[in-house]
Amino acid sequence: MNNITDELFKYQDLKYQPFMAKLLPNIDNKTIIGVKNPQVKNIAKELINNNNYQEFLKNIPHKYYEENILHGYLISLLKDYDTVIEELNIFLPYVDNWGVCDIISPQVFKKNHNKLITEIKKWLKSSKIYTIRFAIKSIMTFFLDDYYQKEYLYLPLKVKSDDYYVKMMIAWFYATFLAKKYDDTIIILEQKQLPTWIHNKTIQKAKESYRITKEQKEYLNSLKSFM
Repeated sequence: MNNITDELFKYQDLKYQPFMAKLLPNIDNKTIIGVKNPQVKNIAKELINNNNYQEFLKNIPHKYYEENILHGYLISLLKDYDTVIEELNIFLPYVDNWGVCDIISPQVFKKNHNKLITEIKKWLKSSKIYTIRFAIKSIMTFFLDDYYQKEYLYLPLKVKSDDYYVKMMIAWFYATFLAKKYDDTIIILEQKQLPTWIHNKTIQKAKESYRITKEQKEYLNSLKSFM
């Protein structure tokens, strides 16, 4: 694959481009080519299979949104944990939107929980919005089931940010934990440990979940905070 950017443009969908631009209002729409994520992921797999991705990972910052998506997929496909962490620490400061942030999900994390939680705690202290968002999402993705510990539930409470995309991730986090670990999570809402906006957004998102019972939704509704 001689020129990766040219390869991405081969799959440009001019009808899809404005759709994505509306979902990503905080980035320049001229940087969105209009390539659907499954196609970008296929390119990432081809690059990994051909061992032809290293130069691309070094070539940051990228110009186009889909180049960043590709970068995120490439990191997610790498099989060595230490390499993944090294590449993430280089790339995360350049992530500037939720779309790229949320597709990064290294499969190698599933086998390295003890080391991962240490990295997550570092990322939560970052000054970069999407590094924080990625850290919160990683707890939700990799520490909700077999590796759950109650202390992890409280980690997002330490985050102090007024950024919309961080606050939305925290609300998504607690709504998801309500669905899976209701008895532990409801205490946080009962004690109103979250900022009002996040508290109410958490309740809203939890009420949209089919995994929350009707009775639980009624109780959550009674816990709404008012300014």
